[in-house]
Amino acid sequence: MKNVLDIVSYKYLPYTSGGQKCIALLLAYLGKQTRLCVVGTDENDVQLANNYTLYPLLKKGVLKYADLSAIFRLKAFIKSHQIEVVMMEQPFMGWLGVVLKFLSGVKLIIRSHNIEYIRFKTMGKPWWYLLKIYETWVLRNADMVFSISDEDRDWMINKMGISARKCITIPYGIIQDRVPVNKQQCKEKVCALHGFDPSSTLLFFNGMLNYAPNTDALKDIIFKINPLLLHRGFDYTILVAGKNLPDEFNHLKSYNNEHIYYAGYVEDIDLYTQAADVFLNPVNSGGGVKTKMIEALGMNTTVISTINGAMGVDKSVCGDKLKIVGNDDWEGFAEAVIQAATNEESIPLQYYSTYHWSNIVNKLLTN
Repeated sequence: MKNVLDIVSYKYLPYTSGGQKCIALLLAYLGKQTRLCVVGTDENDVQLANNYTLYPLLKKGVLKYADLSAIFRLKAFIKSHQIEVVMMEQPFMGWLGVVLKFLSGVKLIIRSHNIEYIRFKTMGKPWWYLLKIYETWVLRNADMVFSISDEDRDWMINKMGISARKCITIPYGIIQDRVPVNKQQCKEKVCALHGFDPSSTLLFFNGMLNYAPNTDALKDIIFKINPLLLHRGFDYTILVAGKNLPDEFNHLKSYNNEHIYYAGYVEDIDLYTQAADVFLNPVNSGGGVKTKMIEALGMNTTVISTINGAMGVDKSVCGDKLKIVGNDDWEGFAEAVIQAATNEESIPLQYYSTYHWSNIVNKLLTN
């Protein structure tokens, strides 16, 4: 892989979600080792493209997914830039990649962030089956498929009939390459910002709060997990961060006297994640890997997760920093939170070997 083109059909710079960050960081590291071009929309800030050039050649809006003129623009681009490999982020514009593969003779890679039809099925979208047919067709026509987890890879092979030889797990990565040494300083800073007692246990939950799986998780924190903690004589604060809070949570500030504090959108989410003693991940729907959990573990923050929420994470490299409880087992979840408050173990160094972006890119380039 020397001359590579990645096609990103939506805005990702600046990134505001785990999926967008996943694209931005992989491309930044991939651009260090290849001649990388990226084609996207003009919604992106091209100045934030690190180690590659971003070309706004795709149209905006939903019509871009049926824009036949993109075939001719990108065919010419592939020829003029001597592109050998076309990689596409997610299968939504996969038809374009398949056409370019046959017209230009390039190798086609689909980088899957989720099994998309399963994600939409769990969210109750009635058209999920049509997406299943399309997504399967795209993946079968690719020369290689990068899945974000071994679970997704197994699903592609066993449920979608994708050849095992072309399915490779390329996980979500982190920029940390070692256990952080300033965790206590981060906690003291966050506690000072919000008036918390730094000697109490800081529990943290964040995400795009109008995204249904996160909305449901927040409800479970407020109405199921917190009431159990309140009756345990446990000194703690649950700090919630994220934008697009649904109207149904307008009363969230009224829970301040019940150990829940809503911080709204915070600029430096890494500071808050590293400051936390425990990261809460009571997610039961949505599919895919919870990228914020991978980042939290990399910051040496203990994570309590449901079984569904922990899907896609390599448990063998997490040591005692990842605690998994049954879906909807809120008694077990609350008990795990209390036990984790005194967990002083560090994440194993093997975690960084597995999840640091440079190692992930090296794996990508050798397959």
